[in-house]
Amino acid sequence: MAESPRTKPYYTIHDLPEGTRPRERLARLGPQALSDAELIAIILRSGAQGVNVIDMATGLMRYYRTLGALARASFTDLQQHHGVGEAKAAQIMAAIELGRRVMRAAPEERPRVDSPESVARLLLSELAYADQEHVKVVLIDTRNQVIATPTIYKGTLNTTSIRIGEIFKEAIRRNAAAIIVAHNHPSGDPTPSPEDVILTRRIVQAGDLLQIDVLDHLILGHDRWVSLKDRRLGFK
Repeated sequence: MAESPRTKPYYTIHDLPEGTRPRERLARLGPQALSDAELIAIILRSGAQGVNVIDMATGLMRYYRTLGALARASFTDLQQHHGVGEAKAAQIMAAIELGRRVMRAAPEERPRVDSPESVARLLLSELAYADQEHVKVVLIDTRNQVIATPTIYKGTLNTTSIRIGEIFKEAIRRNAAAIIVAHNHPSGDPTPSPEDVILTRRIVQAGDLLQIDVLDHLILGHDRWVSLKDRRLGFK
């Protein structure tokens, strides 16, 4: 069980100089100026016996290393850390889920995709640290805005497990002008496999028949991604 550092004398958040307290820094400088640990400290609000909230948040970030790994932690996992009970675990998971929902904006706020990078940014928070493979289809309208990003497959991915018709089912139903296919590699390495290239070629061929543009196929790793179109793998 990971614990926040306890070698320093215990002090509360109110013992810190006012200019260094996370909430005051956020109000003065904006949220972008705060570290990940400081933002988590604001979410947690208070510490626990023997540990202040900043040390608790710092301990969480030392253990998980990245926000993506923290987002992957389960409700039970979070409660294994010193001072994190049901309430604080719920606060962390609620904040992470709100961030995900922002990425799935209302129709009038739909993100516009104009590059592989913009699509990767849209999906990395959800898929980068998923523990099994997910295949998602980004449905795009004639203004290059995202209509939806349905998940059409979960599990071990191979060229025979994916029904190509399922990839285009929602695109046809939602009258999408184009699609981008994306899937993750749970290993964290987004290097395309030969099977990924074969699958891409099949998807592109089906798109040609259905007159739905397949703009790209992205493979997502741990905070990294690869565009098969940029590498000319499976695309003409």
